[in-house]
Amino acid sequence: MNEDKKDESLGKNIEKNMDQSAVKFADQNTEKTTENNIGKDKGDNKKVKLKGKLNSYLMWPLFMLILFALVTICIFTLNIRAGLISLAGCLIYTAVMLVLYYRVRAEVGRELVNFALDYGQVQRSLLHDLEIPYGVLDENGRLLWANVRLNELCDGRIENKPISHIFAEITGEKMPDNKEKSIVEVNYGSKIFRAEMTKIVIDDFSGSNNLVEADTISNTLIALYLFDETEIRKYIRENQEQRLVCGMIFVDNYEEALNSTEEVRRSLLAALIERKITKYMQGFDAIVHKTEKDKFQFVIQQKYLPAIQTSKFSILDEIREINIGNELPVTLCIGVGVNGANYAQCAEWSRSAIDLALGRGGDQAVIKDGDKISYYGGKKKQVEKSTRVRARVKAHALKQLIEGKEQVVVMGHKIGDVDSFGASIGIYRAARALNKRAFIVINELTTSVRAIKAEFENNPNYDSEMFLNESRAMEVVNEDTALVVVDVNRPSYTECPGLLNLTKTIVVLDHHRQSSERIENAVLSYIEPYASSSCEMVAEILQYITDGVKLRAVEADAMYAGLLIDTNNFINKTGVRTFEAAAFIKKSGADIIKVRTLLRDDLATYKVRAKAVSTATIFDNAYAFAECNPAGLESPTVVGAQIANELLNITDVKASFVFTDIKGKIYISARSYEEVNVQLVMEKFGGGGHSAIAGAQLEGISVEAAMAKVKMQLRIMKNEGEI
Repeated sequence: MNEDKKDESLGKNIEKNMDQSAVKFADQNTEKTTENNIGKDKGDNKKVKLKGKLNSYLMWPLFMLILFALVTICIFTLNIRAGLISLAGCLIYTAVMLVLYYRVRAEVGRELVNFALDYGQVQRSLLHDLEIPYGVLDENGRLLWANVRLNELCDGRIENKPISHIFAEITGEKMPDNKEKSIVEVNYGSKIFRAEMTKIVIDDFSGSNNLVEADTISNTLIALYLFDETEIRKYIRENQEQRLVCGMIFVDNYEEALNSTEEVRRSLLAALIERKITKYMQGFDAIVHKTEKDKFQFVIQQKYLPAIQTSKFSILDEIREINIGNELPVTLCIGVGVNGANYAQCAEWSRSAIDLALGRGGDQAVIKDGDKISYYGGKKKQVEKSTRVRARVKAHALKQLIEGKEQVVVMGHKIGDVDSFGASIGIYRAARALNKRAFIVINELTTSVRAIKAEFENNPNYDSEMFLNESRAMEVVNEDTALVVVDVNRPSYTECPGLLNLTKTIVVLDHHRQSSERIENAVLSYIEPYASSSCEMVAEILQYITDGVKLRAVEADAMYAGLLIDTNNFINKTGVRTFEAAAFIKKSGADIIKVRTLLRDDLATYKVRAKAVSTATIFDNAYAFAECNPAGLESPTVVGAQIANELLNITDVKASFVFTDIKGKIYISARSYEEVNVQLVMEKFGGGGHSAIAGAQLEGISVEAAMAKVKMQLRIMKNEGEI
């Protein structure tokens, strides 16, 4: 009986694949029809009867008998003797018809059974010798039957074994449940198979044939096919490895490095840079082409890319270690485009990647694979550019954009800080100097910004609608508006992301390093990660945007406050240009004492800071961790940043991390003296910033768990040499 049931299920599977109703009949009813013919003496009450068109065909003599009887009745009404003769003929016809009907019906049934038996044996033989490994499982995943090829593959008979013991990838979760088919990749020995499993419900059989009707046993089986894809995968892999990858290499501080070298050695430095780049890339069979004195293009096969990634683009370190008297280390930016639809798209992605690397401060490699972006390097401090040429060019471009529009709207980031506000004020003054209407979008303010903003409110020198909230800004902005985004380059972090869709003239001015999320449709983007603050950048632009731009004292105070806060009182990320910007702002009338007064904190804030510092812990002898209690604070995130700055004053602390729980969301403020690139750490949690000042936000987690995650990430990055 078990063997017959196997035949029954195998026949059912063939029906699934060949879509032949005759196969269904043969396999499902072989056992039942045979028992019905040879097992009647044993009291088997299972019945086999014809149905459908065949049954209707055999019923035609009965229909003719009824017609014959009606004709006989009609003849009786006309002539009795003729009616009697017709009646006799009708009775003879009835007797012959009944005898033949039952004999032929039984004979037809026997012939169908014989056909089913013969056909079932043929199908069983075909399945048994099928070149594709094939088997039948029960609904629990136990192998009931396997053909020759499946047994040969597994080196022996494997019936009655759980399929997961044979192929570990086929687990209970991978079995077809409510779905009819499931596909699983299986590795067995040195081969790769595509395992297709089809669910077979035996209950569905009886209603699918039109010849016989029989009782069935409710059961579920699973047909398993194994398709060998080893060769196909091999060729796919070879094809993938042979695809070309486009890349670009920029020496991002070429002029500065040469200028820091003795004149007689400059040509040697340039030659050494080119030689190292060429030799490194040729080690991967690359085609390298020098397009400019500080720019290279290369093409390599994709099979070499994993090795380059594993080495974390070691050429970055090799170039940085060049020292033939140059005071500044040479740094590179590398952009790579992978898996584009064609070579043109790969080249375009490599250009986007190099722009992203430059926007993040240089000295790093960026790989763009569609929407997936990977970063390598960027561990070192960004070197300040001594030249203001770029600032002058950007100022001229900004002037042209503003002059071509009717109005200017300035927007910073959510929960705007002093730097964001000060930079917005600077752009506002530039627009007014060019005789354009200007507005600043502000929703939620920190306490420090509120005091400075109060200097502009109810001031007769400024419009009553100088500051707009989000809803009012959505009404004001149109196609004839120049939208300037300051101190942020992520669209989701802006004060009002909806404004980015209302105009095509968008300008981005920011000093934070770029991430994969950025404002894509900006017509002018000025991102300088080495700058100390957005106020520094805007102060430089104001000096070139037009003649006679003069900040008012209250505006100079706002910009000086932003410069002061973001540099932590001129400690972090300050360079020559930072103090030049501060000098310009001071000449414009900034009152330093007044600014310090506006930025003072109340006693409650001091107590929170003091408590956080007193309860801080040191992790790995280098990283300070503390929690900021937001209770009673108007701007807890600002206080958290202040605590992070305070913790850097502790001996041997390389970086500090402060965690603030606000309505279930954990805000992380990270600070360092650039000995540790905290921006790389915060990027692991979806945040960002720049090397010395960064942050991130975590949801659905406690402060303790957030601290544990950051500590684990620090340990991982340290072991991998990322920090």
